[in-house]
Formats: sequence, structure tokens, C-alpha cells
Amino acid sequence: MSSELQISPAIHDPQGQEKQQQAAGVGILLQIMMLVLSFVLGHVLRRHKFYYLPEASASLLIGLIVGGLANISNTETSIRTWFNFHDEFFFLFLLPPIIFQSGFSLQPKPFFSNFGAIVTFSVLGTFVASMVTGVLVYLGGVMFLMYRLPFVECLMFGSLISATDPVTVLSIFQELGSDVNLYALVFGESVLNDAMAISLYRTMSLVRSHSSGQNFFMVIVRFLETFVGSMSAGVGVGFTSAHLFKYAGLDVDNLQNLECCLFVLFPYFSYMLAEGLSLSGIVSILFTGIVMKHYTYSNLSANSQRFVSAFFHLISSLAETFVFIYMGFDIAMEKHSWSHLGFILFSILFIVIARAANVFGCGYLVNLARPAHRKIPMTHQKALWYSGLRGAMAFALALQSVHDLPEGHGQTIFTATTAIVVLTVLLIGGSTGTMLEALEVVGDSHDTSLGDGFEVVNSRYMTSYDDEDTPPGSGFRTKLREFHKSAASFTELDRNYLTPFFTSNNGDYDDEGNIEQHHEERIPFTRRGSLNNRG
Repeated sequence: MSSELQISPAIHDPQGQEKQQQAAGVGILLQIMMLVLSFVLGHVLRRHKFYYLPEASASLLIGLIVGGLANISNTETSIRTWFNFHDEFFFLFLLPPIIFQSGFSLQPKPFFSNFGAIVTFSVLGTFVASMVTGVLVYLGGVMFLMYRLPFVECLMFGSLISATDPVTVLSIFQELGSDVNLYALVFGESVLNDAMAISLYRTMSLVRSHSSGQNFFMVIVRFLETFVGSMSAGVGVGFTSAHLFKYAGLDVDNLQNLECCLFVLFPYFSYMLAEGLSLSGIVSILFTGIVMKHYTYSNLSANSQRFVSAFFHLISSLAETFVFIYMGFDIAMEKHSWSHLGFILFSILFIVIARAANVFGCGYLVNLARPAHRKIPMTHQKALWYSGLRGAMAFALALQSVHDLPEGHGQTIFTATTAIVVLTVLLIGGSTGTMLEALEVVGDSHDTSLGDGFEVVNSRYMTSYDDEDTPPGSGFRTKLREFHKSAASFTELDRNYLTPFFTSNNGDYDDEGNIEQHHEERIPFTRRGSLNNRG
């Protein structure tokens, strides 16, 4: 960083300035070449249905190979200057489009039909996984099994490593077909899991910096402030955009450029607003994406809808591919703390245990509230457990921990995280297709119907919980059933009040649970997945 700040001599040295421009051009060329190679290789792998090397794994390998060749050829220093990368660029330009597209590609019917289970897995489950990982890592250090970190830093590591990115599993679901409820659980959990993980990480980071006067109650309060505040900011910006596009009259031919420009700017406005309020921009832009897709999108003209769908799909694909390339490149180029190999090995074991506690524990709770024909089968729970790969969010938070934690501690966490990402993406990602076929959760059905246990109510799909199907139980089960029924109440609120107020429609929905359009819409498949089949 310091070498970049000391550029004053180059300003007065035309030859030095020309070399800097040449190095920048070579760096951009190298990045473009790797992106092109990654997309072409991904297309070839998909075309030949070679699931042992998913697209994310291919991008990661390309980065590893280029970084390894740079080390062998003794050009590490020069290539490092060409391929410069900072966490500010990562958080400001790469992550926002990826997270926004995750929320924007949600389809309401399968998501809200499984809303209770998704919230349980992503909120409660992520909290459990973070705490279990943090406590086990701390105990491992106390028992001298691994490098010892302070307790709060262990919880920070547990929070960041609990962020999942099941891009490989979702792409295989799209190719082979799967139960739509399982797809909704995996995709919905991964979307909300990112928001939960980053809120937990920031909360633990604040606890560490103000450790003297903090107690457990204040930690919970601070987490709720961050998560709920960020969610409120995102939802507020989304509703504001919907109201603006409803009454601005921009859906005419000669104003489509203005309409598209405004739509693209609102997500970044939400992100920067949350960051300016010391909240989480990632959480905010996620909920902005969900709200804008459900309300604002229907107020756009047909051509603008096609453009914004393609635009966000494009930039999120570019950003996510670049992230995996850089992760591979960085692993080969950076000096990592490989001396703490025990920390990496035991961390892998601990996150496997924590993921199991998350999935099977929350699955038990969800099944308590569901009738017999709506329980989540064990094969689906195993698939959900196996789909917990680590990706962009875990890597980004680990990159930030290098600056947040003392020297040595942050580097150890960063090294462990990159190793875990590589292991899960390459090994687990490559074996995902075989694993899912062994569990018999893919390849049998391409049917997108919701199956048993669902009924149509007022043109919306929602779960049927008949009293006679649910055995009488404790008050705890009653509370769980009431929580599921609240989703139906929100559906009526949305249909009767929110949709007419924020859109030009009168609460009419199509068969997919979207606000009914008077023109055809096609949502392209995204790298993180979409709740539409690639039909």
C-alpha cells in the first residue's frame, strides 16, 4: 500500500509514468484473458455435462495456475503490481452486484412457501454454526491442538466461515432437476445466510474493540441494531424506488434510458446509505434486491425489465467469476501462515461439525412444526448439509480480518479461510454431483410444482397446515405453527395493501407467485442460482 502512495516522483518522470500505464494495461489484459478462459471453459464443461469440475472450481484453478506460473518464472513482484487488488474494491464493486442479484433473482412462490424453514436455517442455524465453530476453535487452542486465538476472535472466525455459497450445488440442481422445495431451501438459506454472517462478524468485531464494557445482552442488542437497521434501510430504499417508478411516468419509449439508469443506481444508493449509517451495506442491498424485484420491477416498461434483468445477471456473473479467479491467484502469490497447519486441519473438522449442528438441529425444529407429509426428509437435510461450500463472502470477510485483527492473527484466519474455500470448492464441489445422485435428490424430476402439502389460496401458493394433520403437542409446537401461519398473513397483507400501493397492479399474481405482468419476462439463470428452471 505504501508503495502505491509514494507516486510523486512518477508525476515528474514521464518515463516512469509510461511504465505505470503499461503495467496497468498488461494487468487489465491478464485479467480479461483469465475471465474469457474461465467463461469458455465453464461453457465447455456444462455442454459435456462434466460435473467433476464445476465452473467455480475451473475459475479457481485458472487463478491457481497463473499464480503458480508467476512464482516459477520469478515474476511474482511484477505480476503482483499488474494484478493489484484491494479489499475496498472487493466490498465496493464486486460483492454488491453479487448480493443484489441473489435477492433480485428470488421467486416468491417457493421462497415464501418455505419461508419459516429458510429463516430457521439461515438465522438460527447460522448463529448456532458460528457459535459452535468459535467455541470449538477456542477449546482447540486451549488444549494446544491448534494455534490459540482470543475467544472473541474465535467467534469472529466462526462468523465469517459460516457464510455459505452453494453455487456448485445450485448449478447441478438446474442441470439435473430437483425437488423445488429442496432448491428453495438451499438457495434461500444461502441468500439470507450471507446477511446473517456479515452482521455477526461486524458485531463481534465491535465487541472486540470495546471489550471492556460489553456483556452478552449488549452483544445481542448490537447485532439486532446492525441486522434490523440494515434490513430496514434496504426495504425502505426498495419501497421508495417502487413509489417513484409508479408515479414518475418513465415507462415510455423515449425515457427508457433514464428509467434503466435510475433503477441501476438505487441498489448502490441503498448500499452506501447503510455504510454511511455504520450499518451493513451487504444486508441492505440484499433486501433492496428482494423488494425491488417484487414491487419496483413491475412498474418498469417491458424493454427496461429485460435490460435490468440481463444487466444485473451480467455484472454479477463477471464479479463472481473474477472473485474465484482472484482467490486462486492470491493463494498462489501471497505469503500465507502455513506454519499453523493444525489450525487449518482442525478448523475444517470443526466447521463440518458446526454445519451438521446447524442443518440437523434446525431440521428437527422445522419438522416439529410441520405435518407428516410436509416434513423435510433426511436425504434433503443431508443434501443441505453437503451444500455448505464456502465462497466469496467468507473470503471477503477473511480479507477484512487481516486489517481488523493484530498481525499474525488475521493472517492465520485468512490462510485458513482460503484453504477451506479451495478444499470445499475443488474437492466437495467436484464430488457434489455424485453425492446428490447417491442421495437420490436430483435427476428424478424436473417438475416445478410444489407437490403435496400445498394448496392454492387466492391465486397464491402457501403451505397447508391442517389441524387434523398436526398432532397435538406442547406450547412450543403451537408457537412454531403460528410462525408458519404468519407467512400466510403476510401474503394477504402483500396482496391487499402493499401491491396496490406500490405498483400499478391490483394484487394480481401469475402462476409463479410474481406480480402479474402484461408482457413476457425471462429471468436468466445466475451463477448463484435462480428459483426458475432453465427450461
